[in-house]
Amino acid sequence: MSFPASFRPVAASLSLALLLGSCQPNSKPETAAGGGDLMEVGSSTLSAGTWRGVLSAQGQEIPFLFDVAQDGGKPTVTLRNGEERLKLDEISTAGDSTTIRLGVFDAALVVRADGADKLKGTWVKYDGKEPYRVPFAASKASAGADLFRGESKLAPVFGDLVQGATFRVEFKGDDGETYPAVGLIQQDPANNHGLTGTFLTTTGDYRYLAGNIVLKADGEHIMLSTFDGSHGFLFDAKLAKPGNINNLSGHFYSGKKGHETWTAVLDSNAKLPDANSLTGMKPGQKKLDFKFPNVYEGGSISPSDPKYKGKVVVLQILGSWCPNCMDETNFLAPWYEKNKSRGVEIIGLGYERTPDQTLASKKLIKMKERMNVGYDLAVAGIADKDAAAKSLPQLQSVLAFPTTIFLDKKGEVRKIHTGFSGPGTGKYYQEEIADFNKTVDMLLKE
Repeated sequence: MSFPASFRPVAASLSLALLLGSCQPNSKPETAAGGGDLMEVGSSTLSAGTWRGVLSAQGQEIPFLFDVAQDGGKPTVTLRNGEERLKLDEISTAGDSTTIRLGVFDAALVVRADGADKLKGTWVKYDGKEPYRVPFAASKASAGADLFRGESKLAPVFGDLVQGATFRVEFKGDDGETYPAVGLIQQDPANNHGLTGTFLTTTGDYRYLAGNIVLKADGEHIMLSTFDGSHGFLFDAKLAKPGNINNLSGHFYSGKKGHETWTAVLDSNAKLPDANSLTGMKPGQKKLDFKFPNVYEGGSISPSDPKYKGKVVVLQILGSWCPNCMDETNFLAPWYEKNKSRGVEIIGLGYERTPDQTLASKKLIKMKERMNVGYDLAVAGIADKDAAAKSLPQLQSVLAFPTTIFLDKKGEVRKIHTGFSGPGTGKYYQEEIADFNKTVDMLLKE
């Protein structure tokens, strides 16, 4: 995935949301009195209904919506990002604090009641090199409320947004580094004030974004944000001319520190370089030679193992900290169950944010269990693209998490696909899946 320049591979750093570190994570929820057992959370803290949460970082507000409900007598929190719904059910209490674990990620929202139907607290990530905390507040909201507050403009007056607009985008980091992207923004079919969208880059997409058009003192702004537990993003772009989305310019804020500027030009033909051509094997190399520990103690995984002989094998370079990787895993896990009888296997190569193999295994096993992953997973190394490339020395480079490598029945590398366009990208996701199936079908027929 591509992220703010200040976070691209600096000793394991991919984004604010995906800060890659090698520190040993704190395994206990951060509460006033330590961890607590799962129990029903009092209505004075988390009452049922829709809430508007706000992360405060870099002088900005990163808003998102979430729903609180009861499931089997226990509270659940569901993050809402556009069409995405992320259900969180690991909720504990200690004293006046409630800790909401954020899915497979080693992170949590730690909150307290702050008056009637209000919360305050912190977004905490436990496995960074340095303490990572972002102030958080929330209040009850109506289900159809605008995500960004202020004088909101009706999206239908911007005709291109009704059916969906495509933009040619350039992001620029504070260090001057630039990278291309394709922006997708459209009116939310469920709310004519609202917008949904995403950005595709050469290494992945920024997943599900939501927001609206807001009239500020200096003009009209398209505002989009997301929070999926691992990252909090804010995109703020001013329209060059009122009522005209042909040209946009603005800022991209990523959690505590990540910042880039960006410009966008309306362009229905905007596209990125072919994801199948961004990296390859080193000259003279046809096979990958590795042997990594299985996530389960005592075993190892190698493409030369008898289990994979004569089969098509898909290698997934991933990390449990990586939302794009989770998007790909959500596709691969059920796909494998339907197709493994055809003579195809998948090996997940996990690069985690800790050098401790035991801790890395625990993170990957948690992901495996929560996402019903039936294929093999190995602990391959630390979450850093350069380190990943060194662990697979036959490769020219590893440019993104995830990266997908296709091996034929002879064990030879036939295709390397950088990044993954997830379900938030719409038609691009469908094209991604179609290309994946086409490649596997071709290799199986050989």
